[in-house]
Amino acid sequence: MDKNKTLGELAKENPDKTYNELTKIQEDARLKKEGVCVTAALKKDLSKGKEIDYHRYWKDMYEREHKLRQEAQGETTIVKGIGMNSPEMKTLKSEVEALKQQLHTDRDKAQARIKELEEILKSRDYTKQHDYKFLVFENKKLHKEVDELRRDNKMLARHAEDRVDRSRKAGM
Repeated sequence: MDKNKTLGELAKENPDKTYNELTKIQEDARLKKEGVCVTAALKKDLSKGKEIDYHRYWKDMYEREHKLRQEAQGETTIVKGIGMNSPEMKTLKSEVEALKQQLHTDRDKAQARIKELEEILKSRDYTKQHDYKFLVFENKKLHKEVDELRRDNKMLARHAEDRVDRSRKAGM
């Protein structure tokens, strides 16, 4: 059996299994066939009658892994170097610091202004005076009257437009 079974074939054999279970079965079969680790691969080669130069084999494996590790470390170093020391990153870092400084300055100014306004409010107690309450009530009343007048004005304008339209239709 040199060929791995497809998921369809496995599903026909195991209709009660889920997709995830079938993929696990397929992967297990593939690993059994190919060998899970280096020693399994060596046993597989020995079982086929191949003679292996263990020293050369392990040396090649070591050199291959060493080369891959060095490449990965080099790429990581390049990414870190470019990312953290790039002109864009330096500009962004300086902008962040400037914004932090601006935030602290603005916050201090805002807190000072709040304290100033609270002092003004305490000194002016308008809300407790009778005249202030009267003026607020009158203002609300006048706003209501203005709103009513606007509604009446719109209604009269519509009424006049309707009369003009009717007279035009009548031939005047």
